[in-house]
This record gives sequence, C-alpha cells and structure tokens, in this order.
Amino acid sequence: RFNECFSSGILMVLFFISSLTMFMSGLVANFENDLKKIIALSTLSQLGLMMSILSLGDGSLSFFHLLMHALFKALLFMCAGCMIHNLIDCQDIRLMGSMVKSFPLTSCFFNICNLSLCGLPFLSGFYSKDLILEFMSMFYMNIYIYIIYYL
Repeated sequence: RFNECFSSGILMVLFFISSLTMFMSGLVANFENDLKKIIALSTLSQLGLMMSILSLGDGSLSFFHLLMHALFKALLFMCAGCMIHNLIDCQDIRLMGSMVKSFPLTSCFFNICNLSLCGLPFLSGFYSKDLILEFMSMFYMNIYIYIIYYL
C-alpha cells in the first residue's frame, strides 16, 4: 500500500538489491553442507524474489508467492527436523546417505517439497513461479531479468 510513496529510482535500487539477494543466497546455498542453513538460504532467496516483485509493483503476486512458499517450506522444515532428530542431531548432508531406507515417508515428503520449491508443474510452487516469470517477462528490463531469473 506504500508503493506509490517511493520514487522510481528507489524502486529500481530495491529491485537490484533484492534480485542480487536472491541470486547470491541461492549461490551460497549450493556450497553449504548444513541442512538447516541450506533451507534458510533458500528461504532468503525466495524473500529476495518476493521483494523484487514488490519493487515492480505487484503486491498481490508477491503475497500469493509468500503463501505458496509457506505451504511447502513449513513441511520441508518439519521433515528436516525429523531427519536431524533421528540422526542424533547430525545436520551435515554429507552424512545423510540412504535416507529412503531409514525414513521412506519423510524422504518422500522431503522430495515433494523440494520439487515444489523448484517449481515442478502442478505442485504449489509452480503456480506462483509461473505467474512471476510471466510478470517479469513483461517488464522493460528484459535482458537483466533473463540473465538473473532464467539462468
């Protein structure tokens, strides 16, 4: 509701900062070994995505993505907590081999949540991310958006 109070220059700075936050937190998550930190960094990446949508002026789409993200991220944290608890507080993903044999249902839910986070079609993350990509493609900074959001 305060989007009209900001000038276009401030909104452009917010867009660049939020898109770099999204990109950098996703990049750092690729080199992390702690399961909770990986999930937290992916949440930070999604928050950067939501802020970039807000800076472009579509608050309802950002709120829709927040709701869709909260649905599967809550289950993802619960599955991760269950796995960490059953592995005697081991959070290192290098030591979490063959989880499907030990925890088949938890592993199944964990994988479904990860696929929803990736935006697999017909899961909850797909609907919000598809609308986001469509909205971003109609923005006038197409080259920057294609580099950051599609690669």
